[in-house]
Amino acid sequence: MQMRKALVIGMLCASILPTAAQRVLTLDSCRTLALQNNRQLQTARMRQDIAANTRKAARTAYLPKVDAIGGYELLSKEISLLNNDQKTALNNLGTTITTKLGAALPEMLTSMAQQGVITPQQAQAFGQIGSQQLPALAQSLNEAGSEIRKAFRTNNRNMFGAAIMLRQPIYMGGAITAANHMADINEELAAHTTANVEQNTLYNIEETFWLVVSLKQKNELADNFVNLLHKLDSDVQKMIGEGVATKADGLKVAVKVNEAEMQQMQAADGLQLAKMLLCQQCGLPIDTDIDVDATGLPLVQYDAAMPQQELQREELKMLQNAIELSEQATKLARASMLPQIALTGGYAVSNPNVYNGYENRFGGIWNVGVLLRVPVWNWQETAYKVRAAKAATSIATMELQEARELMELQVNQSRFKVTEADKKYAIALKNIEKAEENLRCANLGFSEGVLTATEVMEAQTAWLQAQTQRIDADIDRQLSRSALNKAIGIKN
Repeated sequence: MQMRKALVIGMLCASILPTAAQRVLTLDSCRTLALQNNRQLQTARMRQDIAANTRKAARTAYLPKVDAIGGYELLSKEISLLNNDQKTALNNLGTTITTKLGAALPEMLTSMAQQGVITPQQAQAFGQIGSQQLPALAQSLNEAGSEIRKAFRTNNRNMFGAAIMLRQPIYMGGAITAANHMADINEELAAHTTANVEQNTLYNIEETFWLVVSLKQKNELADNFVNLLHKLDSDVQKMIGEGVATKADGLKVAVKVNEAEMQQMQAADGLQLAKMLLCQQCGLPIDTDIDVDATGLPLVQYDAAMPQQELQREELKMLQNAIELSEQATKLARASMLPQIALTGGYAVSNPNVYNGYENRFGGIWNVGVLLRVPVWNWQETAYKVRAAKAATSIATMELQEARELMELQVNQSRFKVTEADKKYAIALKNIEKAEENLRCANLGFSEGVLTATEVMEAQTAWLQAQTQRIDADIDRQLSRSALNKAIGIKN
């Protein structure tokens, strides 16, 4: 007894768990999942972030730029301000002077004694003193010459340098303004692209959702049709046993049952594939067990009186952005032929430096300047670029006009499809009433023996077709209205 209870409880749990694991999706939940998980939409949002950062970067072109640079250089030879002969002369400066002075001193003292400036005894005494002091004087002068030679040495084999530079554009021919406008337009274009991808994503998910709803209803319809045929087959077999029907009638019904079961299997496979597609678009694993719930969903609303000139399509806004971009590209090309003015400034240090003689130490200097650039001749390069940019603007304008005309045509076609879908649905409802009455009469006639099984199957087939047409017409009403809103540019 306990084993039987445990077995029953286990079977109940096994039957409940798959149902609990099944995920029921509504149209709103499908839209939410698609907007969260659609990769194309995520890519569009990333591109929108890129455009926003690019626009912020373009703004910095108005601001001053500060750069810091530094460097070190090792030279194989140092720069020499003196040649080798001059270096030798400075090293031997005392020797050269005292040698010449020693040769000229006796003659000069003799001349001074003859002129009576000094006495011969004084001349002799001065000569002895000079001959004694000249070596010391030569050494002192040689040392002084050597110091002068060292003072002229550059010792610049190891060179260090650093600088801080500031650049502030003042007038760049309108290039910065045009580049900023292009960045603004690109950001707006990215936003329109994201909105367009979002709208397409919503429309695609809605289309797939209604496809699953349609196939679900057709799958249920196929089950009902198979049940009808099974009942008919059972009745025919009983009638064959009673001798009021032939085996041929039974074979006809059996063939029809096989055909219906094949259609039932195809409907189930189609429903499963459609659910996989819906899972993929929602960002769920394709093997997720889902069901759709379309109960209580109102008919999609649309504004049938909206004039064509009020199209809100993101594609039109994107094409308008393309025109604006080409216009700014023209201004940017024209800016290269206008004068450009920039303010420069900075501070530079170097070692060695020449700001206080020639020193092997760091020394710096401030600088401020104005840079003017005036294009003179570039072989008409700018003129060609301006013409090309103007041609691109003309092309973009024509593409916008053509796109608007095609979209207006698409809106008109969508309006006709909405009207046609409403008419088909009304006709389908009337056909269902007739098909159900026809089936009721056929079943009644068959039970009374006045109609054959073939005629009952024909009535059942007509009922199946009417129900299928009603499902298709009902789904078509939803999708045609969504397509009209998409053609106009309205989000459902």
